[in-house]
Amino acid sequence: MERLDKIIANRGIASRREVKELVRQGRVLVDGVPAAAPDMKISPETAAITVDGVPVCGERYLYLLLHKPAGVLTATEDKRQPTVLDLVPEPWRRRGLAPVGRLDKDTEGLLLLTDDGELTHRLLSPKYHVDKVYYARVEGTPDAGDAAAFAAGLQLDDGLQCLPARLEPLGPGECLVTLREGKFHQVKRMLAARGKPVLYLKRLAMGPLQLEAELMPGQCRLLTDQELMALRSTCGL
Repeated sequence: MERLDKIIANRGIASRREVKELVRQGRVLVDGVPAAAPDMKISPETAAITVDGVPVCGERYLYLLLHKPAGVLTATEDKRQPTVLDLVPEPWRRRGLAPVGRLDKDTEGLLLLTDDGELTHRLLSPKYHVDKVYYARVEGTPDAGDAAAFAAGLQLDDGLQCLPARLEPLGPGECLVTLREGKFHQVKRMLAARGKPVLYLKRLAMGPLQLEAELMPGQCRLLTDQELMALRSTCGL
């Protein structure tokens, strides 16, 4: 059994003094009931604790799946423009979260946020072959020749040798692209090299993680236990 204020403070959500005020305002719930006192003793393993409706995780690390909208920077802070962390509920924002890889400002879709450095490293390493799937709308019509070029591994005009990738034509102006690496503007550069400039780009999947239709742009959620186990298995953890 541990003190409630200690549990919340250890998660980096608020200081013990701040927890006292949150409890006084009725913003901390334990098993759905407003906390009686900041020093009340509870079990962090079994009690359901929320601050402003956001669950307080008992795990060491936090894993969030975000549906990144266009117009938001994949960064932890910026003085002039909104970042993906601005979309995260305040109680989680203090956990030292960072995006796993990046999506361009105008690119939408699945983005993982976590404070687990080892998992982040493995997800971004080509060594572990974590597929990232993108839907693209382009000028022109992707065809079998484009798919063959992607499968062979494109070399771009600046000398970058891309790993073999998959391009699946979906019809006029549409395709799916699957990469195992994430160089700067890579999907856009590869499609442009084939004469198919990108008009719209959205990441649909990363390894076993899928962007479900119910998660609206700007929304985020915790990974399920099953998703986390599958993700760790993919990375050899």
